[in-house]
Amino acid sequence: MTAIGTTLVIGATGTTGSRTVARLVAAGHPVRAAGRRAAPVPGARPVRFDWYDATTHEAALGGADRVYLVPPVGDTDPAAVMLPFLRLARAAGVHRAVLLSSSAVPEGGPAVGQVHRELPGLFDQWAVLRPSWFMQNFTGDHAHATGIRRDGVFWTATGSGRVAFVDADDIAAVAVRALTDDHAPNTDLVLTGPEPLAHDEVAAILTRVGGRPVVHRALTPEELGARLASVVPPDFAVLLADLDRAIAQGAEDRTTDTVERVTGRPPHGFREVVEREWAGH
Repeated sequence: MTAIGTTLVIGATGTTGSRTVARLVAAGHPVRAAGRRAAPVPGARPVRFDWYDATTHEAALGGADRVYLVPPVGDTDPAAVMLPFLRLARAAGVHRAVLLSSSAVPEGGPAVGQVHRELPGLFDQWAVLRPSWFMQNFTGDHAHATGIRRDGVFWTATGSGRVAFVDADDIAAVAVRALTDDHAPNTDLVLTGPEPLAHDEVAAILTRVGGRPVVHRALTPEELGARLASVVPPDFAVLLADLDRAIAQGAEDRTTDTVERVTGRPPHGFREVVEREWAGH
């Protein structure tokens, strides 16, 4: 990797953003760590940024020449706020953009898929990371993890469908390469872990590692949508339930070699990550 300018990391305290910041800082790259509260981030300059407050956008850029983009959470139309910012970023001198999307959302698809479609027309250097579902959903701040810690239960409408869950550390490792390699990927990258697992298998691994029972409860997509609508906007609840429906139909039952091809090492396995993240708990 050659020396680069400053990277603006949006969502710098989040699951992938925090890990991306840490890796960039460790490699000696200057980082502007953007969040709604400009919270201190070791080794990086904290800056305030809110997708829905355009007055924070120009100042957050602050001379950055590349940006890691985490879309606003729970927004079914993120393009409405993201595209104006990206045009501003390009005019301000940003020449490389790396967008966090999802393996479930193709270019031109719903939500962030619309931003994916526009990105190559805005920047000559770009990448779209399309990770599978995060392993950290079961160990971090996600509703699954909360239910597991509180009751030993989590709910999905995935049936027996399998997902090749991916470690957020692996996503960050790919993000740093996409941000700092001499040549940008200029494509989308589907990121998975090493093996697809059904959610019943996930529960069995969590039970063995944690030493107490964890149960996966199966719902219909309609039941899941109604459950989610109590905690997220109704249209976003429908979107999430539809993603579970797609998993049940086999949409995420695949693996890719992207993590190993980009980073030079295999992706981490699910049990390995749970043992690492639950160590000392």
